[in-house]
Amino acid sequence: MVCSGFTRLAAACVCLWGLLALPAQAQTEAEVDLALVVAVDISFSMDTDEQALQREGFAQAFRSKLVHDAIRGGMLGRIAVTYMEWAGSPDQKVIIPWTVLDNSESLMAFADRIASTPLRRAQRTSISSAIDFSVKLLEESGLNATRRVIDVSGDGPNNQGRLVIEAREAALAKGITINGLPIMLRQPGYLDIPDLDVYYKDCVIGGQGSFTVPVLERDQFIEAIKTKILLEVANLMPEQPLISRIQSPPRTNCMAGEMQWRDRWSN
Repeated sequence: MVCSGFTRLAAACVCLWGLLALPAQAQTEAEVDLALVVAVDISFSMDTDEQALQREGFAQAFRSKLVHDAIRGGMLGRIAVTYMEWAGSPDQKVIIPWTVLDNSESLMAFADRIASTPLRRAQRTSISSAIDFSVKLLEESGLNATRRVIDVSGDGPNNQGRLVIEAREAALAKGITINGLPIMLRQPGYLDIPDLDVYYKDCVIGGQGSFTVPVLERDQFIEAIKTKILLEVANLMPEQPLISRIQSPPRTNCMAGEMQWRDRWSN
C-alpha cells in the first residue's frame, strides 16, 4: 500500500539523517536548523472534509516521533515553524506565529494549536501571494536559519495575484526552497487543471532539494503530510516514484489558472 511505503521511507530517512548529523551545539535561541513556513490552502475549492484531513495531517506530523527524532538529530537540534492559511491575493493569515520546536513538549503544543484552530474558507486561489507572504515572514522572522523552506499545499492553480513563476523566482533568489503538496482528490472542475502535480513541479516548487508529494487518495492524505514534513526537517530527498522531484523542461502552462478564470469570468 502507498501509506505503508510512505512510512517505511520516512523511517529510513530518519535513520540516515541520524548517521549524517553532527552533535547539537549550544547556540542562541534564534539559531535554528530550519525555518519552515507551512502555507495551507483554505480556498472554497477545498471542501470541509479535505480541510479537516489536511489539518489533522499537519497536527499528526508534529506529534510524530520520527519528526521529533529528526529535529534532535540536526546540528542545532531545533527548528522554527509558522503555520499560515491562504486563499486569494488579499487573504493570508498567520494562525500560529514563529515557534521554536526543540523538544517533545513544544512539538505537542504546536500540534495541539493546529488541531484546535477553527476551520475557515475564503475565495480565489493565489499561490503567488502565499509565496510572497511566506517570503516576508521568513525575511522578518529574526531567525538565523541554516535552511529556509516554504511548504505550499493546495488543490488548484494560481488564478489571482501576480504570476506564480514570478513569485517563485523572487523566493529562489533569496535562497528559499519551495516544496509542494498538490491535492488531487476529485475530478477536475471548471477552474481546475487535470495534472496539478505537474503544474506544481513546473510552476510552483524550486530551490535546492525541492520536491512535491501529490495526494491522490483520501487515505494517503495524513501519511503524505507526515512524510513531507519529516523530509523537510531531515533535509533528505527520497527516490521516485513515491515522491516526485522537480523536472525540466516545463510540461504545463504556468498561466493555466489565470486563463481559465479569465475565460469563465472575463476578468
